[in-house]
Amino acid sequence: MLTRTIPSTGEALPVIGLGTWENFDVSGKPAKLAAVLDTLFAAGGRVIDSSPMYGKAEAAVGALLADRPAAKSFLATKVWTQGEKQGVVEMNRSFELMGTRRLDLMQVHNLLDWRVHLKTMQAWKEAGRIRYLGITHYTASAHAELESVMRAAPWDFVQLNYSLEERGAEDHLLPLARERGIAVIVNRPFGGGGLIRNLRKQPLPGWAGELGCSSWAEILLKFILAHPSVTCAIPGTGEPAHMADIVKAGEGPLPTAEQHKRMLSLLA
Repeated sequence: MLTRTIPSTGEALPVIGLGTWENFDVSGKPAKLAAVLDTLFAAGGRVIDSSPMYGKAEAAVGALLADRPAAKSFLATKVWTQGEKQGVVEMNRSFELMGTRRLDLMQVHNLLDWRVHLKTMQAWKEAGRIRYLGITHYTASAHAELESVMRAAPWDFVQLNYSLEERGAEDHLLPLARERGIAVIVNRPFGGGGLIRNLRKQPLPGWAGELGCSSWAEILLKFILAHPSVTCAIPGTGEPAHMADIVKAGEGPLPTAEQHKRMLSLLA
């Protein structure tokens, strides 16, 4: 799988990861979810993104990874509460649920009380409990606030929405991330889901083969990865076959300028 560099350290990160919203909100260790993780790891992927907001997802990830001690995962989760004390309680709980003493990435979910949580996160980073600090949001309406927060502190990561049908991040956020040396994780890579459902009703364009794409999911992910500011995309799935399709987007060529224009014409 292709990799991109985390600007703050130079560490290489695979370009396709996994989001756990909804699909991992389950009890136990379902075989399908185990197969999803195995497929991601087999392809060279490492990033698994979760949140306390996602119900039982952190616990499900922790349980599944406990059976895979050799897996080289990059664990990312979030703090989603108000107040310093409650933030500490929630973040400690995430460590426990995910079965780790050190998290690769802790993010402030949807910017909630970010100034308060940043102080704790910075202290924990200095102590070695957290490797990277980040902020997240998933709506275009929050982009102006997200831009302001990106300028306000030395973040390692920003997580934001970006897709063929949600391109607002191109205007300011993606250039700003490149300027400030912030790695970018893309959520909602298929937009609201309606785009890919509609595209799947159509045959693949003839030029898909030039990119090594055999599905619409690959095309939409390659569109995202064509932007030089993007570090990793985290589509969510609970289906092993879908995961096997998704990881292919991290292999082979990325779109040229001409191919990028063809992708944009899909929405014309």
